[in-house]
Amino acid sequence: MYKSLLCLRYLKTRYIALASIISMTLGVATMIVVNSVMDGFSTDMRTRLRGILADVIVETNSLDGADYTQDLKDRIQRAVGNDIEGMTATVEIYAMLSVQYGSQWQSKPVTLIGIDPATKATVGPLAKYLMHTKEGTVPNWDLSPEAMSYRKEWTTRAQWMVDRWNHNPPPLEEVDEGNEQVSFEESESLDPEPEPKFAKENGDSPFDALPKSEGDAPKFAGQKEKVINPFSQFDKQEARDPSEPLKARVYIGYGLVSFPYEDPETGETKMFQIVKPGDDVKISTVTAGHPPEPIHFNATVVDLFKSDMSEHDSSLVFCNLDYLQVARGMITPESGERAITSIQIKLKNPDDAAMVVSKLEEALPPSQYRVRTWEDKQGPLLAAVEVESAILNVLLFLIIAVAGFGILAIFFMITIEKTRDIGILKALGASSNGIMSIFLSYGLALGLVGSGVGVVVGLLFVKYINEIEGFITWLTGRKVFDQRIYYFPEISTHVEPMMVFWVAVGAMVIAVLASILPARKAARFHPVESLRYE
Repeated sequence: MYKSLLCLRYLKTRYIALASIISMTLGVATMIVVNSVMDGFSTDMRTRLRGILADVIVETNSLDGADYTQDLKDRIQRAVGNDIEGMTATVEIYAMLSVQYGSQWQSKPVTLIGIDPATKATVGPLAKYLMHTKEGTVPNWDLSPEAMSYRKEWTTRAQWMVDRWNHNPPPLEEVDEGNEQVSFEESESLDPEPEPKFAKENGDSPFDALPKSEGDAPKFAGQKEKVINPFSQFDKQEARDPSEPLKARVYIGYGLVSFPYEDPETGETKMFQIVKPGDDVKISTVTAGHPPEPIHFNATVVDLFKSDMSEHDSSLVFCNLDYLQVARGMITPESGERAITSIQIKLKNPDDAAMVVSKLEEALPPSQYRVRTWEDKQGPLLAAVEVESAILNVLLFLIIAVAGFGILAIFFMITIEKTRDIGILKALGASSNGIMSIFLSYGLALGLVGSGVGVVVGLLFVKYINEIEGFITWLTGRKVFDQRIYYFPEISTHVEPMMVFWVAVGAMVIAVLASILPARKAARFHPVESLRYE
């Protein structure tokens, strides 16, 4: 009874022990927060990578690809047919995406992937990442009614502008004495042709009749709108009805056609989108063969791809597979076989990926194909996350170790200060084990309180981490979590119960271990020697 009584009294009255409790609380809370954030980041990244790449990827050793023959399909079916849930063939090549906005062309390097949406949806949640496609439906290359309406209205307006351009072109600037020059804007006012009906109904300018992209374009001081020929020179490559979509269709990463800007009225950061479904873009890539030749083609944007992982949203463009194969010359004239550069396979049991890889390596010639899991393909990225998480855990564990050394120092001070009390207890019959158990119980109590409060603080911090990040951003005026750097729009967290349990247990074990040496010293005190100098 006296052991529990003294332990509780020391815990209440020794305020110096509060320093050890606080340091242990901070250590436990920090480890829980860091592990939850790193685990959430890793889990979300793995989920999105697996959704894009599938469980197993069979890649050709050349960007020219290999024929997707019936023999190749039969080999895969015989080797792992019973383990396959879905399979799709793709063509992956580097390319340049060119987008015209106003009078300017913007070109960006991209990864162009030719896919069949129906089979691609069997190996990953493609529809989930398409902004204008309802999740759960089978994606296709057809424009939505809204996109078709937008395209036809844009074509009507564009054709009207071209007619006006041809009817009354801007005069060349000539220097004639006594005559004033007529500017392009003034020449428009001389045009007797009225504006089309749709422009009058929707606004004072033909531009007002167009559906606008998300947000308003930021305007700069002195900036003037320019009237340009809306038909690009590349549109002349195909004889077609301008209101109908092109043969080439694409899903474009959202980050490729949008950029952030600050609203001057509210001060909020918004995204301005320069391309929407129904618009046309230009793709530049190379043909198959040696040497490859450059090719250019126009494509109609069917939808925008947004996986909330900025690395993919700012680099991926999906194109219809059959058109890309034709454009790159990946069709064998004699047999009519089409070449592909990779095959993505979704398994019934993802845990069997390593076994499936070994079977496919035996079935397919290694000189032509390389078989990897999605984790192997993204190995450097995943390994970097794991190494960073391990290093952070080691560094943060040192915080708890510091708290343990604090308990060790405090207990040594207590044993020196309470030498007389220890002597009296031993003179009254307390055993050495009893004295030792007082200090061990005191250390365990400090560990319990410190780790318990740390778990509560850590879990609350994880729950409201995005709100805390927003408050710090508001307070400092600087963005703490930038999605362009960390891939995700907000901080992802995932709390693993066993991780929380072992962190708390580890903190308590450190507290008990730190109290062993002072407890042994106090247990060795002789009652007579303890009272001699009092």
